[in-house]
Amino acid sequence: MRQTKTQVRAAILAARAATTPQQRTAEAAALTRHLLALITPDTTVCAYVPVGSEPGSADLLDELTARGVRVLLPVAQTDGDGVPQPLEWGVHRSGALIHAAFGLREPPPPHLPPRAVAEARTVLVPALAADRAGVRLGRGAGFYDRTLQLASPGAQLMAVVRDDELVDALPHEPHDVRMTHAVTPGGGIVTLGATPGRE
Repeated sequence: MRQTKTQVRAAILAARAATTPQQRTAEAAALTRHLLALITPDTTVCAYVPVGSEPGSADLLDELTARGVRVLLPVAQTDGDGVPQPLEWGVHRSGALIHAAFGLREPPPPHLPPRAVAEARTVLVPALAADRAGVRLGRGAGFYDRTLQLASPGAQLMAVVRDDELVDALPHEPHDVRMTHAVTPGGGIVTLGATPGRE
């Protein structure tokens, strides 16, 4: 029987919770190496600040900034009814992150509108898993699916996942925005079988 998104999320979150701090540190260092080799100075990148057991490291953001990359970080907003809205963006400055809703760390104001994502050549997207066709499994709130539709048609939409979170197939829905690439600690940058946009 095919697993639902909820079942897949639960399994991945349990596996992440079982990783050791040493594993997470080693994987974060490998992801940083792969991404520093890919991203060039004088470009704009949309990234994110990992929380909990999410792959990645805030050190990557500082290193990119030090190399002359303009790093935009997401700012989560909901409407008056609590419905997630497209992400706003803030320019990353080392040491300036503040605590925000949903347990996140975000850049302080002023913030840029959601359409600022179109300035990025590469968008690093947090994911629980991605498949070879470009389907990304997020946490289910919908912030990124609402936002990535605004990305440049030529942008690399890159899911950041652990090695065993890049899988052959995932459950998906028509509104899911497909990734063009994934990056994993062991496999580096992987091209996926999709172009930016919806099914």
